[in-house]
Amino acid sequence: MSKTQPIRQTGQLTDFKNYYLKEHPNPRNYTLIVLGLNTALRIGDILKITWDMVFDFEKGEYRVHLQLTEQKTGKENIIALNRTVTEALEDFRKEKPGCCKTDYLFCSQKNRDKPISRYQAYRIIKKAAEETYLSEHISCHSLRKTFGYHAWKNGTPPALLMDIFNHSSYQITKRYLCIEQDDKDNVFFHMDL
Repeated sequence: MSKTQPIRQTGQLTDFKNYYLKEHPNPRNYTLIVLGLNTALRIGDILKITWDMVFDFEKGEYRVHLQLTEQKTGKENIIALNRTVTEALEDFRKEKPGCCKTDYLFCSQKNRDKPISRYQAYRIIKKAAEETYLSEHISCHSLRKTFGYHAWKNGTPPALLMDIFNHSSYQITKRYLCIEQDDKDNVFFHMDL
């Protein structure tokens, strides 16, 4: 049985993230990946985001925070939208003139009143992974796990990650981080007491 993995290597992550920016330009697909990597949201929550959740139409500017209720947990979540996300959103919005408040960010081409399907999101992510020679264990959930893995590697305390992910236990967060032997080895190799 395969286990969804994060993208660990920064070079591979850059190639994956930029596939729909440089190799096969598609602002919608690029924004989907950037949003997933930078918000740690589940794909079901990402697909439910509407333009008014990220853009203040009255002020004509992007919101600082995305506020939503997570489908799985029912918990309220407030997420800061960083510069990478707002730049991707802006490039995407330029491609979609006339988008209105209630439009889904990632609306279906067949039915504009619905978001793309989870399976379509999976195909978008899987295609970028295959084209950038990533493991076969990359899926939609890899975006969330990649956020956690790199946040942990950058020194974010596991307790804070637990809160960000809305996990009920540290064991779940620990499993999410997909810590492998080479991660543990680096701790020992860099310790010089």
